[in-house]
Amino acid sequence: MASVEIRYARAFADVVTSLKLDAGQVRQQLRWLLEMTPESGELANVWRSPSVPHPEKLKLLDAIAERAELQVAVRNFAAVLIDHGRIHQLPRIVRQFELELDQRLGFIEADVTSARALSEPEKAGMEKEIGVLTGRKARVSYHLDPQLLGGAITRIGSTIYDGSVRGQLRRIREQLSAD
Repeated sequence: MASVEIRYARAFADVVTSLKLDAGQVRQQLRWLLEMTPESGELANVWRSPSVPHPEKLKLLDAIAERAELQVAVRNFAAVLIDHGRIHQLPRIVRQFELELDQRLGFIEADVTSARALSEPEKAGMEKEIGVLTGRKARVSYHLDPQLLGGAITRIGSTIYDGSVRGQLRRIREQLSAD
């Protein structure tokens, strides 16, 4: 992650936390803004274009912000990115912002891949275990991979916990070949 993206993400996280804004709502509005400005979309092209006068870019942003009822802080953040020619970095800045905010609020992201869909009680148990393991509240994304045969693989940051049947069979095979 480029230091510029980290700098913008941290600065906006400072704004959100110091003003005690609803982090979930800010996150939702930023994601909506991302959908509105895909990398190759017309809106992104207008905001990046040197041929469009700066005041026109801000008028367009204001119209979008009013229509979508964006919080002033989100609108101003987008305006700063437009002003500094960084709007094309919005996807990476938003991703870094989410990570920064999660860290400040005590959340950790985890990915759980299982052979079958987990029930709600199983998901709750998995999230509780991840919370105990990390000392943080877990925000978990669930994925399916029928090739696991059974069990689950959990990724937290760069650490992988392999509790799958496939992983157990691989470890048994490695032990047998080592003997």
